[in-house]
Amino acid sequence: MQQQKSFEQRETGTLYLVPTPIGNLQDMTPRAIAVLADVDLIAAEDTRHTQQLLNHFDITTKQTSFHEHNWQAKIPGIVADLQQGKNIAQVSDAGMPSISDPGKELVAAAIAQGIAVVPIPGATAGVTALIASGLVPQPFYFYGFLQRKNSDQLAELERLATLRDTTIFYEAPHRLKQTLENIQKVMGADRQVVLARELTKKYEEFLRGTVAELVAWAKTHEIRGEFVVMIAGFTGEETAATDNDEAELTVQEAVAKLVAKGLKPNAAIKQVAKARQLDRQAVYADYHGID
Repeated sequence: MQQQKSFEQRETGTLYLVPTPIGNLQDMTPRAIAVLADVDLIAAEDTRHTQQLLNHFDITTKQTSFHEHNWQAKIPGIVADLQQGKNIAQVSDAGMPSISDPGKELVAAAIAQGIAVVPIPGATAGVTALIASGLVPQPFYFYGFLQRKNSDQLAELERLATLRDTTIFYEAPHRLKQTLENIQKVMGADRQVVLARELTKKYEEFLRGTVAELVAWAKTHEIRGEFVVMIAGFTGEETAATDNDEAELTVQEAVAKLVAKGLKPNAAIKQVAKARQLDRQAVYADYHGID
């Protein structure tokens, strides 16, 4: 067991996790500004981006880069500085560190060495979008980013399809149309979805409707901005019909149905085998007609 009293006196430094604005600089809190000004070093995802923020608030604290491509090399030095008594703040480009951004490995390394880790409250896109979505706000399930590979994304959506919580994930503009089409393939045309783009910025926008309506919108509009995608939870209304329909399908038909949705045959075979508690090789042979 490890007990942390965040503000007691200690010889080691403190690792502060500081959120930055997701678009609107006025969302930077006084406490976040004070911490960034007072620490000995800022570990930033992109030092050039963070320098613009520091300049705006007249903060002169030194920075070091810390991102997904160099974290393994940088963590030992940062932890050593903390052990020597330096206070360090970690920031991502926007929002909370560690939430779909670098940070969790540094937090784990600091905790392993008994270093205090203190979170500073602030902006986070997922919850900001959720409370204005009109969907049930709790319970919710934050998923982050879906897989980029189409077959992997379809498999993820299959797993999320019967989740009863509102599901939240992030998506880039150039992938949004395909992702919405995949949601429609897996969850049907009538599931309620809300898109939030450019949160806290001048062109902040919410799009609310069925999956089919949002697919149609994506096909006829230029898609810009980073998106928060929120999917209404599964209501269970069609559970019995769905279970009965699936049970009546042969193994070949069940695999073929998933393939028609976009899964590759091997992925579909694996999913059917797991769902029906069958041997994977037996399902493979059945699907391919091998005696």
